[in-house]
Amino acid sequence: MKVVVLGAAGGIGQPLSLLLKMQLPAGSELALYDPAPMTRGVAVDLSHIPSRVQVAGFTGRDPSAALAGADIVLIPAGIARKPGMERSDLFKFNAGIIMDLVQHCGRVCPKALIAIITNPVNSMVPIAAEVLTQLGVYDPRRLFGLTSLDVARSESFCLDMNREVDAPVVPVVGGHSGLTIVPLFSHVAEHYTDEQLRALIARVQQAGTEVVEAKAGAGSATLAMAYAALRFCLSLVRAKQGEADIREYAYIEGGHPQARFFSQPMLLGPDGVAQVLDYSPVHSVEQAAIDGMLPTLNQEIQQGIDYARNVLQD
Repeated sequence: MKVVVLGAAGGIGQPLSLLLKMQLPAGSELALYDPAPMTRGVAVDLSHIPSRVQVAGFTGRDPSAALAGADIVLIPAGIARKPGMERSDLFKFNAGIIMDLVQHCGRVCPKALIAIITNPVNSMVPIAAEVLTQLGVYDPRRLFGLTSLDVARSESFCLDMNREVDAPVVPVVGGHSGLTIVPLFSHVAEHYTDEQLRALIARVQQAGTEVVEAKAGAGSATLAMAYAALRFCLSLVRAKQGEADIREYAYIEGGHPQARFFSQPMLLGPDGVAQVLDYSPVHSVEQAAIDGMLPTLNQEIQQGIDYARNVLQD
């Protein structure tokens, strides 16, 4: 099993690479790529951790050597959100990065499972889909926008309310930015009032801003994001190794009648998405949140599609 991290020297990439080195199955390969010259040093540093995961570092302008033979590609590359910056502000900085990296993925490892972490995920995944389509290798089953952080945060906030129970898995649907994130807390407890549900949903939606502000300009969510990416990656690994009934949540194409891309529950298989799952029933407060965010989600999807098509036509 070969896992590649594109953007491995960054705030998410380094802790994610550390976690992967420690938790990937024995015999796995971990390839780290980043234009930053320190990337090989990151790989050497990790190589001193005693696990049976082989690590190699790659730098320069071309990630092709890192991508050769990849089974799974995780992409946290790009700039992070800063105080006062909306996810939409990240678009102009990160769109070109994603286009370039995904083009290399499409040419070097077209059968790899690709998970995009770079924000704004709602627009980056449509960009990736357009790039892979132009290359003739797009398979919707193999492209994911990573939303596991929203699930992890929802679980954590449940624990904050009741420390005597194990963390429940809270379904999170929609997208991965602000109001487009809709956690379905009614699936884990029926006794929440309407006001409690609205407050919980808002807490998850604003969690990223909470971290950015708490770090006082020194960064955004990196450690919890690295954990969430590890969690999703290990699910992909287990599914590729043939384990059945691997249930996950991610931003994918297909399965929702009102948005081309949508975060939703699914079963994973060796080739990626094996089955999109229904997320009903939905509480009226949650349904109102879904209905209200759909115009924003579709606008962000279209922004990515339009950008990619304009660039690819030039």
